[in-house]
Amino acid sequence: METERTAAATPTAGPACAACGAPGGQWSAALLMPLCPDCTRAGTGSPDRDPVRLGEVLPVTAAALRASGGLPRVPPPRTGPVMTCRYCGGRARWHRTTGDRWVAMEPGARPVAGVPRGRRWYIAGDGTAVHLRGAVPSDTCRVSHFDVCPARAQAG
Repeated sequence: METERTAAATPTAGPACAACGAPGGQWSAALLMPLCPDCTRAGTGSPDRDPVRLGEVLPVTAAALRASGGLPRVPPPRTGPVMTCRYCGGRARWHRTTGDRWVAMEPGARPVAGVPRGRRWYIAGDGTAVHLRGAVPSDTCRVSHFDVCPARAQAG
């Protein structure tokens, strides 16, 4: 019987607080979420912890972006899709060069000793294809598909 009185005397806890998860949250119409008394006081007593609605932030952010000239310019991709050679059926990936041209590169690296100068390429970390100028014989390089295409070699 004593447990019945204790249960009856304890008020029913409200929903969990959306900020901290504690029981006993009360619905905040301004924020459209339940908050416990501690989080309600923390949000109103300190200017750096005032809750802000997303609907209030987005228009200000959009106006700031328009005033600054828009979103930052995203650099063009340096690596393109995989292509299939129409002559031999081989596959290679397109890479943008430092001169903003595209070159189809064979997959995998080859020893520099077997590739003539002027035909050696290096793929930078961002995917840019760069001519490899100097190299030691133990280095590796990449080659353009068009330099090693078996169908073009037979035709030429």
